[in-house]
Amino acid sequence: MAIDKVVSTAAEAVADIPDGATILVGGFGVIQGWPTSLLTALRDQGTRDLTIICNVGGVGPTSPQMLAENGQIKKIISTYGAVPKRNTPLDDAIRSGEIESEMVPQGTLIERVRAGGSGLAAFYTPTGVGTDLAKGKEEREFNGKRYLLEEAIHADYAFVRAWRGDNVGNLVYQGSGRNFNPLFATCGAVTIADVDEVVPAGSLDPEHVVTPGINVDRVVRNEIELDLDGLIKMTVMFGKSTDLTVRERAVGPVGIAPDMMALRAAAMLERGEYVNLGLGLPTLVSNFLTPDDEITFHSENGILGYGPHAPEGQEDPNHYNAGGQFVQVLPGASFFETSQAFAMARSGRVNTVILGGLQLSPAGDLANWSVSAGVGGVGGAMDLAAGNARLIILMFHLTRDGESKLVEKCTYPITAFGCVSTVITDLAVIDIDSEGFLLREVAPGVTVEEVIEVTDAPLRVADDVCEMTF
Repeated sequence: MAIDKVVSTAAEAVADIPDGATILVGGFGVIQGWPTSLLTALRDQGTRDLTIICNVGGVGPTSPQMLAENGQIKKIISTYGAVPKRNTPLDDAIRSGEIESEMVPQGTLIERVRAGGSGLAAFYTPTGVGTDLAKGKEEREFNGKRYLLEEAIHADYAFVRAWRGDNVGNLVYQGSGRNFNPLFATCGAVTIADVDEVVPAGSLDPEHVVTPGINVDRVVRNEIELDLDGLIKMTVMFGKSTDLTVRERAVGPVGIAPDMMALRAAAMLERGEYVNLGLGLPTLVSNFLTPDDEITFHSENGILGYGPHAPEGQEDPNHYNAGGQFVQVLPGASFFETSQAFAMARSGRVNTVILGGLQLSPAGDLANWSVSAGVGGVGGAMDLAAGNARLIILMFHLTRDGESKLVEKCTYPITAFGCVSTVITDLAVIDIDSEGFLLREVAPGVTVEEVIEVTDAPLRVADDVCEMTF
């Protein structure tokens, strides 16, 4: 009898999942790509006390959020408890202690899964050394560099989402749809694939198969049609929540708008560079460069070679950056899974990383994540900072309450120590060298004295300090 792993319904596919199971849930988690049919069937089944392992716990109604709303999650292991600045039932459950939360850097999470799926017990990584997330972990030095020991992850079940699957379990993906899915598929004792289209064996080109059937136990056709209009609206809302539309703080000097900050950052990039853009303000930078500039943008969800945000009406749900915005894919682009994206960063192949920030010290210490009562997230910044790339910070000089983000010592959790070379704010361009902050440029209409006044840490002024040009 020929192998046939196709099951008729999602309810049938999840029917044997018991209370207390540990489940990997694929998808990058910012917009689409969730194994929605499987999550919905599991919610309707009512299975409880679940441990969910995913990138982001809840974005939108088709995400693992539905399990949190239904009181089915006991613990979540993720890089974000939920999306920053958007309160959700998952946030509330973590704050109240109903759900236990374990935060893991994004690149470390996918490597822990890869280790588990490869039959390895643990591995060493430079990510997170010296930070709060290093507490209690073994540390060793190799070739003069410090590394942390991270243990493999194992799961009872893995839910993954793919474009097409055949009856022997082979899977292919579209665009950004690879992300966490291929490695998550290797790490479940039972892997269930939620696919857009089921095809007979022999229909898929073996050269294009990303997940071989040996890793997949069940295949079910997705039962929930994608709401593209709703997805686009949610993506726009998510973008607005990152403060991209704010021109100035309520207090302090009037600085330049976010698009001008991004334009100034774009001018610092050099031909031939591979560049990663973090969440929030940095995502704007790709809008100010063209293919003629020969800058290749890299994203943690598995794209190399994307460009500006997609024009309205031309959004492709399979083409989005790490911040969840739909982007244009340029000639020469490639897609891959998330562990490869972080390998490119940690190995030094990514030349420049542009991140947002909460605080920055004169030593170049960066704090760009926070957790309040277990809610928040670390994301991928720790891994991106571990590769010795040039690190540029793009952030507002002051908080909404008028507090300086350039401080003598960071009070938020550290992302990485001594890693930042330049910070661009709405008020200034400041380099970080062995002596601390050095003011290089001031925004139009802003004086040197005003920048010094709103900078909590000591600030030296370059002899050739000048006004920003665009």
